[in-house]
Amino acid sequence: MSRPLLASRASSEDLDDRAHIEEEALLTGWSARSRYGWKFWREVALFAWATLATVAVIVIAVLYQHMSEGRDGAGDGLGSRMPTGKRNLIFMVSDGMGPTSLSLARSFRQFEAGLGPDDVLELDRHLIGSSRTRSTSSLVTDSAAGATAFSCGLKSYNGAISILPNHQPCGTVMEAAKEAGYRTGLVVTTRLTDATPACFAAHVPQRSQEDRIAEQEVGEHPLGRVVDLMLGGGRCHFLPNNTDGSCRDDDKDVVALAQHHGFSYIDDRAGFDDLKMGASVRLPLLGLVANRDIPYEVDRQSMQDRFPSLDEMARTALEALTRATEHSEQGFFLMIEGSRIDHAGHANDPVAQAHEVLAYDKAFASVLDYIEKSKVETVVVSTSDHETGGLAVARQLHETYPEYLWHPTVLINASSSAEHLSNQLETHRAGNPQEKESELIHFINATLLVDGLGIVDASDEELKRLIERPEESAYLLADAISRRAQVGWTTHGHSAVDVNIYASGVSAEHRLRGNHENTEIGEFLRDYLGVDLDPITRRLQESGIGR
Repeated sequence: MSRPLLASRASSEDLDDRAHIEEEALLTGWSARSRYGWKFWREVALFAWATLATVAVIVIAVLYQHMSEGRDGAGDGLGSRMPTGKRNLIFMVSDGMGPTSLSLARSFRQFEAGLGPDDVLELDRHLIGSSRTRSTSSLVTDSAAGATAFSCGLKSYNGAISILPNHQPCGTVMEAAKEAGYRTGLVVTTRLTDATPACFAAHVPQRSQEDRIAEQEVGEHPLGRVVDLMLGGGRCHFLPNNTDGSCRDDDKDVVALAQHHGFSYIDDRAGFDDLKMGASVRLPLLGLVANRDIPYEVDRQSMQDRFPSLDEMARTALEALTRATEHSEQGFFLMIEGSRIDHAGHANDPVAQAHEVLAYDKAFASVLDYIEKSKVETVVVSTSDHETGGLAVARQLHETYPEYLWHPTVLINASSSAEHLSNQLETHRAGNPQEKESELIHFINATLLVDGLGIVDASDEELKRLIERPEESAYLLADAISRRAQVGWTTHGHSAVDVNIYASGVSAEHRLRGNHENTEIGEFLRDYLGVDLDPITRRLQESGIGR
């Protein structure tokens, strides 16, 4: 039958495809009448290739993840990189230091030393994550609950010294480490009976029970002595109340008790110097180098070297513990606290704050130097228990829209903390009870404001407040320099802001990267040392300690 003239014809493209199919059939023997054309099979081949490539990428990624876990440690515990053999752990606590504290101290140092914006602190180079800080009793923790999270790996209420909400003690990583054969140490710039150090070696329901804490720290403890080296302040809690300088409620001589438990004892700078930076330490050592807190770093530097710095004490402890473990199977666990960053925050004192953070950063750098030279696997983890002061490096001084400014140079002009200047004012007034108001004004202006804080434009109102409210002078002086530097504070207490985590060491860097509960830091300390806290907890609870 003939085809109509106007019947639809195949397009030129279809004709080309058909010709191509016919040619392919002649060359390969594949029937040109096959159900599927060459374009179909080409698409099938491309799809298969893409599928195989995707599978290969997934397999490679999974293998890489497993290799990384084997090298770095991950997941529960430390993954396949669970440390074996001898190891050291250095845990550093920057009490009360929030993220803004670093910003303030960094800018202060840059302006003071004429450094560029690229200059950073040693801590900045090792930032790996952040920590959430709430306690069981409040979204805003205190140092006791914060340190209990570190020492026990468990949450508790504000004020608790390694005591849980059910009023039972919890075993600490330092107690477990000592039981496992590690050497242990505490280094602080506040009282050794203060909340953070206490939580590693004592158990009391309330942090205010510092007399009892002192007794437990020197060995009046169900486990015996759990600390080999202690350096810091707080001597008054170790002296009987019939002794000058004591702040105990009873006549118990805790220094004598410590010596009974084998401690060597130093109580001043000369004794500290005799330690020869750790080369001449006889463990166990109790070093109470200040009656209460060691002075702020900005004040300590102008006191003719009467007190050792945090860095000096940290390096002394590292050397002493290294020598003590040189021939042992186990290493050491050392807790170092930059304690008075917190106090500067409570006082809203930006001068003290900047110097305390820089002193802590210097100690952190020394720890890193130690790790680099150590022949024993050593990890450092640094974090804060909370932020103090609600610090902001900006301040709105008037109702009009604020300038985008803050002035580190104002802080550089200060040579003393507000606390030190307040003490000077109290001493001056006590020694000059008949002084005329005009003479007192001159003393306050010339000695405290101009010489101490570098303030040359004090107003009559500011001078009047310092005369009329001497008991508030520390806060008033801190506020005077904060306003001029345009540094803001929201509280004289703590805040709930997340705090930074810093670390050096593959295990810590991998395990603690990102945002964590503070208890996870305590869990890492436990796992890295390979110790079990549960048997310690059972023994403590059976003993009745902490009731």
